[in-house]
Amino acid sequence: MNSGASVGSSRWVRALAFAFLFVVRAGASFAGEAQAPDTIAQIKPSIVAIGTLRATRVPPYRFLGTGFAVGDGSVAVTNSHVISVVLDQGADPEVLVALVPGDLSRSGARRLTTIVNDPEHDLALVKMEGQPLRPLKLRDSTTVREGDSLLFTGFPLGAALGLIPATHRAMVAAIAPIALPSASGKELDGSLVRRLRNAPFPIFQLDVTAFPGNSGSPLYDPQTGEVVGIVNMVFVRSTREATLERPSGLSYAIPSRHLLELLARLKP
Repeated sequence: MNSGASVGSSRWVRALAFAFLFVVRAGASFAGEAQAPDTIAQIKPSIVAIGTLRATRVPPYRFLGTGFAVGDGSVAVTNSHVISVVLDQGADPEVLVALVPGDLSRSGARRLTTIVNDPEHDLALVKMEGQPLRPLKLRDSTTVREGDSLLFTGFPLGAALGLIPATHRAMVAAIAPIALPSASGKELDGSLVRRLRNAPFPIFQLDVTAFPGNSGSPLYDPQTGEVVGIVNMVFVRSTREATLERPSGLSYAIPSRHLLELLARLKP
């Protein structure tokens, strides 16, 4: 009788412990949900629309991708492929610029100068003219775990939806190598061969659909606003999903540790 009571008591204790853990996790999740609007409000002023400007063109501004302020606030980070465009020269030369959400007029365009370009990780740092923006805080991406719920803010589809920063929720579905071996030699191309040769680094696979305009968007913690990755739509799909006729609805992000390494180059 005592043995049966002991077993029943043990099961009851385990059930209570499980219920307590569930409530704690649910409470933490709720706290994150409640704090997200405040975090987004802090993030948005640091987001910029990167593109090119030519005064005599109609429209004068051409959108390329998203960026965000880092460092001392006069520097923005985006994807290398976003700024790797051929600028049209002539009497009215095309220039690389950033538009700030609070001032999206042509007069508010800030001219950009490339400081560091890292095609290997598809990241670039650009210097912005004008008053510094509020830089976003960065966190070492090695702290990210599969199942983490994060946010990213950028310009999905660019000017087609208006240059209004939009925020989406993303769960980290997997932390996986940027490139996978192909089943046959016919599926190999130059970019995939280079990735496989240069020790593929881990990237974040996100359970969300992002759009080309989101390239360069910060991936961040909804509670702290700390950036742990940079959304990438073109670079990763050219390697990881290169063999798919119809790319998946998944999205990807470059871990922030590569951005931290770039910023370290700027220090004297």
